[in-house]
Amino acid sequence: MSTTESASNYDRLEQMPVRELLENINREDKTVPLAIEKAIPQLEALVNATVSQLSKGGRLFYIGAGTSGRLGIVDASECPPTYGVPHGMVIGLIAGGDGAIRKAVEFAEDDLEQAWKDLQEHYISEKDIVVGIAASGRTPYVIGGLKACRQNRVVTGCIVCNADSAVAETSDYPVEIITGPEFVTGSTRMKAGTAQKLALNMLTTSTMIRLGRVKGNKMVDMQLSNHKLVDRGTRMLMDELQLKQAEAGALLKKYGSVRAAIDAYNSK
Repeated sequence: MSTTESASNYDRLEQMPVRELLENINREDKTVPLAIEKAIPQLEALVNATVSQLSKGGRLFYIGAGTSGRLGIVDASECPPTYGVPHGMVIGLIAGGDGAIRKAVEFAEDDLEQAWKDLQEHYISEKDIVVGIAASGRTPYVIGGLKACRQNRVVTGCIVCNADSAVAETSDYPVEIITGPEFVTGSTRMKAGTAQKLALNMLTTSTMIRLGRVKGNKMVDMQLSNHKLVDRGTRMLMDELQLKQAEAGALLKKYGSVRAAIDAYNSK
């Protein structure tokens, strides 16, 4: 049995007071960053491979089912507004299609061939990299997709939460984050899901930094899609260029991005 499916370290959960439930869940959650720390060398290799492919004009694809698929979609959808990259640079695919984002599609994850079909709709090529996300490490949708990628010379990676899994075996750059038993037995949306979310944060954040999408510690290419982000961009310019708020705001409005405003100001 996989460790993510093994029995919880706690029992009689229904008899626990709310405070005890919360403290015990929190106690388990604290183990996740330590599990990720052990996988940093694997994550480093995956980041380097991702940077290499994207630098050649390739794209990053995530394939997953259930919680894992949804986490990939969330991470992909946050890259354009955060880093100003095209919407097609990071793409999340979920077993069962977009409808499965909100509602589970029965047995969709059991189809070994569908992930490759989904990838082909995006004209997958050797320039791209495909990362499978699967807590169990044995999701057929992910295994089939990664195998087909390898057969077609597409670079592959994965994020799994069990050791020696079929998904890792089919990946060029496997990342194994061993999170152990869940607080509620088998509920991998908990520790395993948290580990996957953190790993995805690390993967795309590090990749975007290496691709030049951050200056200093600031998201200079972020999309100015609401008042909060316009205010943040204004404060970035005030800090970077030592400007008053009105001048920084006018500069941002004129050039439409923090990076363009900085470049224009410094070129005067």
